[in-house]
Amino acid sequence: MHVFSNWNIALWKYDFLAPHYLWLLLLMPFFYGYLVWKERRSSGDMLFSNSVEKQEILATNKLENIRKILFLVYAISASLLIFALANPYRADLDEDRNSNSKNGIDIVIAMDISGSMLARDFVPNRIEAAKLVAKEFIERRKNDRIGMVAYEAEAFTVCPLTMDHEILLAQLAQLKSGILEPGTAIGLGLGTAVNRLKSDSLESKVIILLTDGMNTRGDISPEEAAMLAKNKNIKVYTIGVGTRGKALSPEFTPFGIRYVEAEVEIDEELLTQIAMQTGGKYFRATDENSLRKIYQEIDVLEKRSIKDFDYQTNMPTMPEAFLKWALLLAISAWLVQLFYFKRNG
Repeated sequence: MHVFSNWNIALWKYDFLAPHYLWLLLLMPFFYGYLVWKERRSSGDMLFSNSVEKQEILATNKLENIRKILFLVYAISASLLIFALANPYRADLDEDRNSNSKNGIDIVIAMDISGSMLARDFVPNRIEAAKLVAKEFIERRKNDRIGMVAYEAEAFTVCPLTMDHEILLAQLAQLKSGILEPGTAIGLGLGTAVNRLKSDSLESKVIILLTDGMNTRGDISPEEAAMLAKNKNIKVYTIGVGTRGKALSPEFTPFGIRYVEAEVEIDEELLTQIAMQTGGKYFRATDENSLRKIYQEIDVLEKRSIKDFDYQTNMPTMPEAFLKWALLLAISAWLVQLFYFKRNG
């Protein structure tokens, strides 16, 4: 059934690996003109057995216009063959991205959503700024499978690895602090992210671990989780989120949340150790702009961009739709020419 699955020849959705062939399209008006000229110069070689009245009917402009339309169909068919010759491909199809998954990577974002992420040294707070910058990062990584894990004292999978980034972004938008047991279980968050990168994951696997505190909870230590990541060849980038010094931080009381100035404590030594052990890198984000630059740097570090030469040698082409339409149009025009004119002859 796959043979009949792609009939889409919307040209604006395609790129071409051999665009120089498209210059041949300039010959199509001459090809069409040649067909019309040849038809006019050709002498009738078929005996006509009907009446004079019937011959006059067939000699009308209607018949001539039908012939011109058939010649135009032949020209369009030839044009489609030229598009097929130019090696068309579509990078936007999920199926093609998955079949070329070596050009992308698997990424899991492990985000701390503990109560301290409501601190207001970021605008409007750390968690909303982290969500915004993560959204921008996800939108740039169109060829990657991306998943997300959130953690406080517990951890859960916000979204498994997926190419459907719209679903991922919808889940990210609903993420908020306070939906899990209070605390910061860095090891559990990292361990859960490692488990999301199973054996079917791509060769290139990355975790972006974001936290604003120190490990205080969890059944697995950050060191043990880092070792699991290393054994699975998963690179971990760690990000410490929070200004240096004091920040306006939430204090939870029986009457609600109040904000007080509190010292920002991030276990940078631990985060650096995790990153170094897995071949990643540790970053410190002190505001939204620095966090955005960190994601941009990770984006560059993990970019699996394919240069033009790589496209020309590795990217699978997709000429099937153009070939199928060219064949269908050519056969249809030939059948009309064969049977319609024969029937009226």
